[in-house]
Amino acid sequence: MQFIDISQYDHEKMQLARPIYDRMRRVLLAAGRTIHPKILDRLIEMGISTLIVEDAESEGITVEEMLDMPTWMDIIAVVQKAYELAEKKQELNLVELQKAVATMIKEVNIRKVIYLIPSSYVTDQLKDYAHSVNVALLSIQMAKKLSYNQLQLRDLALGALLHDIGKVFTKEESEHPKKGFEWIRTKREISLLSAHIAYQHHELLNGKGYPRGLSGDEILEYPQICAVANVYERLISSRETLPHEAMEIIMTKHEVEYKGKIIEAFINSVPSYLPGTKVLLSNDKRAIIVGIKASLHRPVIRYLDNDEEIDLAANPSLIIKEILVK
Repeated sequence: MQFIDISQYDHEKMQLARPIYDRMRRVLLAAGRTIHPKILDRLIEMGISTLIVEDAESEGITVEEMLDMPTWMDIIAVVQKAYELAEKKQELNLVELQKAVATMIKEVNIRKVIYLIPSSYVTDQLKDYAHSVNVALLSIQMAKKLSYNQLQLRDLALGALLHDIGKVFTKEESEHPKKGFEWIRTKREISLLSAHIAYQHHELLNGKGYPRGLSGDEILEYPQICAVANVYERLISSRETLPHEAMEIIMTKHEVEYKGKIIEAFINSVPSYLPGTKVLLSNDKRAIIVGIKASLHRPVIRYLDNDEEIDLAANPSLIIKEILVK
């Protein structure tokens, strides 16, 4: 299997490796199906820009580190409900959110690493909720590297799920952190630290963030974790930035916008390349990423001409020279 931009889909050579869902989270196209060109146009109109497919070259590649699709969609539904209740100023579905948080922590804990399903995989109506789920998953993964305990993981994950909830109260980007904080802090069952994730996730070490222009140690650690996860998820869900490029962008922010320990936890949590990515190596041979073995950033590859697998971690002189988009 492999992740592709929808513009790369080849009806003759590819089939879906994972189902596609509509805005009501119902299966629109099942795994194993091909996509008719007219339906492909409709998916584009719906805002779907990423597909998970399989072709002859990516056959047999599985991504066990990725959350299973039904679980991901169920958590998206819980977050959507929370945002809709907040907009109506009704009681929060806190028990459902707590169960979702427990599920995410469990799913992250049983994996060495977790691959995100980009929010560009879902329709426009679900993107914001999928984004929040992905930010929470990556925040948990980073916090594992920082040796957070279970209580800390729960508070972090809940705050990350709700980090953008202020957007239901205002259309002004600069105002949503404060609006979200003010709403969350009225919920006695939610830690004030979780509320501060909403308030501070756009603050930067150099004081150039918002809404308050905090700097340095004025910014709490939980929001910094969420902030890095937020930036990364936005980047990989755009149609312009590949995962390794997103990582490089975030690395440039070390001790400038985010604390070094947070950036290092991020680097030690996120693989540079997704399985199924086709690459050109320094020996000018074409290959496909199979998965991770010894190193997050030096994956196992399979040559496309003879199916030989090589662990780049064990072959330091062999490097990835180029990503082959098609």
